[in-house]
Amino acid sequence: MNNLQNLEPKQVWGIFHEITQIPRPSKKEQKIADYVKKFAADHKLETVVDKTGNVIIKKSATKGMENRKGVILQAHLDMVPQKNSDKKHDFEKDPIEALVDGEWVRANGTTLGADNGIGVAAAMAVLASKDIPHGPIEVLFTIDEETGMTGAFGLKKGLLRGDILINLDSEDEGELYVGCAGGIDVAATKKYTEEKTPGAMAAYEIFARGLKGGHSGVDIPLGRANSNKIMFRFFMQAESDFRIRIAEAEGGDLRNAIPRESHAVIVVPRKSAPEFEKFVKNYEKMYRKEFAETEPTLSFKCKKTDLPEKVMNRDDQFGIIRAVFACPNGVQRMSQAMKGLVETSNNLAIVRCKKGKFEAYNLTRSSVDSSKESTAWKIAAVFHLIGAKVSLSGSYPGWKPNMESPILKTMSGVYKKMYNKVPDIKAIHAGLECGLLGGVYPGLDMISFGPTIRYPHSPDEKVHIESVKKFFDFLCATLKEIPVK
Repeated sequence: MNNLQNLEPKQVWGIFHEITQIPRPSKKEQKIADYVKKFAADHKLETVVDKTGNVIIKKSATKGMENRKGVILQAHLDMVPQKNSDKKHDFEKDPIEALVDGEWVRANGTTLGADNGIGVAAAMAVLASKDIPHGPIEVLFTIDEETGMTGAFGLKKGLLRGDILINLDSEDEGELYVGCAGGIDVAATKKYTEEKTPGAMAAYEIFARGLKGGHSGVDIPLGRANSNKIMFRFFMQAESDFRIRIAEAEGGDLRNAIPRESHAVIVVPRKSAPEFEKFVKNYEKMYRKEFAETEPTLSFKCKKTDLPEKVMNRDDQFGIIRAVFACPNGVQRMSQAMKGLVETSNNLAIVRCKKGKFEAYNLTRSSVDSSKESTAWKIAAVFHLIGAKVSLSGSYPGWKPNMESPILKTMSGVYKKMYNKVPDIKAIHAGLECGLLGGVYPGLDMISFGPTIRYPHSPDEKVHIESVKKFFDFLCATLKEIPVK
């Protein structure tokens, strides 16, 4: 931990260290909000907390910069709570164990929270500074970005006065983002009949583990396995070959994270048990071969367990297996407007079959609203076919690129001057809050950038140390060059 605080720039890493000590999973941001408010009070800065829980801090321009356009720095306070299965950690009580690991900072078995803790720390470092020239600044800290963008949805007109919004939530240093995907949640639920477990059966727990998971937008084109999809693919053949019966199944826990682990309890005719165990081993070999490049630590295993009292009705099981198996997942279409960018995708994030209730939760993303809606309805159609109740909710718009943006021109010039390189101009297949904020404040000139973060939304999350310094130096240089009103 002391090593973390000694990194440069010290003001950013020192604040980030403090942030890691404050539990802040989505929808549980009160402690971090209190920390931010105290920080503002200690620095005698004006603070507003809106009805949703967003925190807005205002700082006057430094001497001689009063005539510059107003800048809104924006970051979100919450983090994704993901941990390895063997890690004991309570995200509502325990601090993050951040570690320096060569050129990177990572956490010990959990998500690090660099998404978006580094952005929060950078904005706070600007607020605390006495030697960074800048015009009028407002810092908008939103809540609940990761599980529904509640903060951005709830922001009202009239609270912010700035002309330029700089979002600090991107994850590749040297890149400027001018667009992002929109999203929509697709939930399917269905009650199913349970019946007494047949006689002469053997019970097994099935485990899909060791997957990388990751951000369901940024990492979706990497071809990683989805634990729910590989579990129900297995069920398809196991039902046909061994007449398995499912007692329960569940996988995934966050809508915006590719599911890394799934677990099920099934029964199989006792006489077929030896062959079934071989069947599971063969499936693991097949999966490991299929995903050799993307999932080198994939594990798919079974172990005997106590016989459950009840299993799913055979007809319900038949339909549920096929619906989950057929549900669209992963990249659905690449962008025609921007080479290499995913246009539309779906993440089959959470599946549960327990105590007579089936649930499936998806996050569909697209930079094209009509494609987003079409994919969502395709998913709905799959689950409607088994009589499930389907709801579409939480739709938020994408952010359409403006290649004539004045702040884009300013920041491109500043970066070229600093690093003798033109930054890459990109859109991102993820849900930045810019789309929603631009809807509330349609005149904002918006851009997003950040340090290099890898594997967000997973316990492998890490942030590149050198990139944090470049990111913060670039932010400070940009603030100095904001044009006059």
